[in-house]
Amino acid sequence: MVKEIRIYIEGGGDDRDTKRQMRQGFSGFLRDMVQIARSKRIKWDIVVCGSRNNAFSSFKNALADYPDAFNVLLVDSEETVKQRPWAHLKSRDNWDSPSVDDTHCYLMVQAMEAWFIADIDALKKFYGKGFRENSIPRNPNVEKIDKDSLEPSLKQATRHTSKGEYQKIQHASKLLGLLDVAKVRKAAPNCDRLFNTLAQIMGETI
Repeated sequence: MVKEIRIYIEGGGDDRDTKRQMRQGFSGFLRDMVQIARSKRIKWDIVVCGSRNNAFSSFKNALADYPDAFNVLLVDSEETVKQRPWAHLKSRDNWDSPSVDDTHCYLMVQAMEAWFIADIDALKKFYGKGFRENSIPRNPNVEKIDKDSLEPSLKQATRHTSKGEYQKIQHASKLLGLLDVAKVRKAAPNCDRLFNTLAQIMGETI
């Protein structure tokens, strides 16, 4: 069984504090996986890297620095996904797979905001009065929603709330911790794949 899991994630901006907040958000979203790791005494670390290029670079370095860990890359797909993860990133970003298979590579399709749209109730809870639910695209598979409409629709839906319109750096970390994981996994197949693989490598089925 794997003894350590390290996840390298795009996001958090360039500031140390916002990266820390995003790390907390992802820890909340992945809390079931964190609990499994703790129960099995598996080391667990989430590394929020800022830009997607920094995430890829940090992931490649981790393969050399932590060869005994199960290292994972998690980045936005930025567009529709029609290929396996590494093939998609080769096509879009010209990234070559660093001698590891697709079990080490995961995509937020088409961007993290799709996960938020998968749980309208969490958005309503966070933004409260003034949230315009009708501005959110409705699709049972949120990965089919075009990336270019994700963030603008969230901004439109939240513009008249007390928290103001959606701001990724300020709001995403808090929203991640509020999401109903089951809803997101059902609406986002690539997110479901991440959870299933993490559980499997820790010897669990979820």
